[in-house]
Amino acid sequence: MNDLFDRLQTLKDRYEELGGLLSDPDVISDTKRFTSLSKEMADLRETVEKYDQYKKVTNLIKEDEELLGEKLDDEMAAMAKEELAEAKTERGKLEEEIKVLLLPKDPNDNKNIIMEIRGAAGGDEASLFASDLFSMYAKYAEKQNWSIEVLDKNVTEVGGFKEIALLINGDNVYSKLKYENGAHRVQRVPVTESAGRVHTSTATVVVMPEEEDVEIDIDPKDIRVDVYRSSGAGGQHINKTSSAVRMTHLPTGIVVAMQDQRSQQQNREKAMKILKARVYDYYSSKEQNEYDKNRKSAVGTGDRSERIRTYNYPQNRVTDHRIGLTLNKLDRIMNGELEEVIDALILYDQTKALENLQNE
Repeated sequence: MNDLFDRLQTLKDRYEELGGLLSDPDVISDTKRFTSLSKEMADLRETVEKYDQYKKVTNLIKEDEELLGEKLDDEMAAMAKEELAEAKTERGKLEEEIKVLLLPKDPNDNKNIIMEIRGAAGGDEASLFASDLFSMYAKYAEKQNWSIEVLDKNVTEVGGFKEIALLINGDNVYSKLKYENGAHRVQRVPVTESAGRVHTSTATVVVMPEEEDVEIDIDPKDIRVDVYRSSGAGGQHINKTSSAVRMTHLPTGIVVAMQDQRSQQQNREKAMKILKARVYDYYSSKEQNEYDKNRKSAVGTGDRSERIRTYNYPQNRVTDHRIGLTLNKLDRIMNGELEEVIDALILYDQTKALENLQNE
């Protein structure tokens, strides 16, 4: 624990230094620097607070051990032993919590995300399931006080989604939803099934961190932009104006088409937002694949074709296949109560990361 103790003291020193910098008038007047330092301080706060608790408990243990080395009456000795046992238990708990806090952070964890949900195998039923997943995530986002903006959608005749893209804004969105990448399978009797047979369909979910201009630089020469007339509902304006935009990133072949907005400029902005996220995701996924060849990740952010979870309606059951978690509360999960599933995935990932760290 000595190396850990030294590292914690270094972080505490930096935390106190940041407190001084944030009261400096020169820093306060520099909005960009002030924001950056404030974020750094906020990121360190929980670790420093745990470290302070750890020092207090360690001092208490030392005092109790010294006290027990003296001549005490039976009652005082019993009280000191009880306090010592409780302090040692708390110290052990704090050590584990601090180890988790010191694990390497995913740089994307505090970012907003772009999520894409697509109906996959199963025709109309797959599109309806995609709509159900969108509803589930929207309700979960509401519980987290996040905001959702629909960027693009393709509605099927039965009212489902062939695909839908949305931007979710809030605190630590990526850290909680990054494990949703992959194929989600549903088992239920479709509304179109007259014989009452259970069908299996799938929808895919892709979660990408929203990328800012400073974080990914796409050369304009690498983008081909085509404009064309929008199709579908929208009246005369949408049919007579070339407001729809299709952007192609030539090095990767990634294509984004956008026609939901009324103006070409609005469609350009939203198309570029999605394109940046997809290009970043493309390159980071390639890096992740190289990483996984060398060391198997715990949960990871999911192979897009990997079946990660099954939603069984007849048995009101949800199973996450990556961690072997089964919950008989599908109705509540589809109502946005995803906390138990997400917390279990985070805990599993942290546990495996700690094991890998100890084995290195």
